[in-house]
Amino acid sequence: MATATAATKNTRQQAAQRAQITQMPTFEWVALDKRGKRMTGSMAAKNGTLVKAELRRQGMNPQTVKERSKPLFGGSGGSVTPRDVAIFSRQIATMMASGVPMVQSFEIIADGQKNARFKTMLTDVKQNIEGGASLNEALGQYPVQFDELYRNLVRAGEAAGVLDTILDTVATYKEKTEAIKAKIKKALFYPIMVLVVAFVVCMIMLLFVVPVFAKTFQDAGAQLPAPTQVIVSASQFMQSYWWVVVFGIAGGIFAIVMAKKRSVKFAHFLERVTLRLPVMGNILRQSAIARFSRTLGVTFKAGVPLVEAMDAVAGATGSVVYGQAVRQMREDVAVGHQLQLAMRQTGLFPNMVVQMVAIGEESGALDHMLFKCAEFYEEEVNNAVDTLASLLEPLMMVILGILVGGMVIALYLPIFKLAATV
Repeated sequence: MATATAATKNTRQQAAQRAQITQMPTFEWVALDKRGKRMTGSMAAKNGTLVKAELRRQGMNPQTVKERSKPLFGGSGGSVTPRDVAIFSRQIATMMASGVPMVQSFEIIADGQKNARFKTMLTDVKQNIEGGASLNEALGQYPVQFDELYRNLVRAGEAAGVLDTILDTVATYKEKTEAIKAKIKKALFYPIMVLVVAFVVCMIMLLFVVPVFAKTFQDAGAQLPAPTQVIVSASQFMQSYWWVVVFGIAGGIFAIVMAKKRSVKFAHFLERVTLRLPVMGNILRQSAIARFSRTLGVTFKAGVPLVEAMDAVAGATGSVVYGQAVRQMREDVAVGHQLQLAMRQTGLFPNMVVQMVAIGEESGALDHMLFKCAEFYEEEVNNAVDTLASLLEPLMMVILGILVGGMVIALYLPIFKLAATV
């Protein structure tokens, strides 16, 4: 009991020391080296005197040392994005493959981080490793940034003594998955922005432009054609109840987002509908298959048991439908079925993928076949996104032209009619 209490006390002291080191201020310094050349840099220390002493120890003559001022906003840094983790993975893999010790690698990468929050995180991980923790245990302190899949791969690499190779595989995996996400976001961004612009333009015309024309028509006593009357009635409704429309749309979007987060059934239904869309559904389907193939290939190559690997794979597909299918496949594999048979039962995987997995299982090269599938579908996603962008651009212009142009024509119809009678 006393031993456990002492161990807990030591752990708390180490945590306090790490927190104290992390909170030390950073000093910007200017010094002259032995040749008289001006050098600049930064250093974390308790005070400026210690910085000057360290510079003199390195053979430099300190000129100015001042504490780095804290920014007024965002002093803790922005959130750590998956892209930050992908870049870090490539950096740590490259350094360890080059023979740089892990602790020194973390120190170098943390020192070059512009995101203060990520820098603090990497510093804490480095100090945990210095305290005797494994990389997997140190990363486990940040489960949001380094998910279960990431940590499982690192743990497998540490157990097999091939951590540098596994980190290189993880880096490639993160880069590929983030590239697919970026492609899909790029494909969705353009049409959404065009629709938003069209909505804003229509609102401006209904609230400010149409009332001017309506007053002119009323003063002239002109009989309004049906299209014009519809536009004028819509304008009158918007002037009286614009807040209903705006809050109704915002509330609808919010309700859908919250329902998707809280209800698995609704999220599953919504995604099923999305997957049936002509072009976008195909892109989402191919993206999920690519993520599944690459993730399972990476985990299997790292030596993670297939049943255990599929738990992490289910969350990495980026799809509720495919995630549920992978969990069902895990149950089938756990009772002794082959992976290709379990995949076939879901009805979500193309025959080509199932056949390649079957060949991989028979030949003992499952990871190689899964990587081939991932590369094929990643290329398919790239081509589909490029095609979608080329199709959407003229389509969005046509929609915008019909909405705005239709309103303009409807407003000028009475004027054309008056001009014809004269």
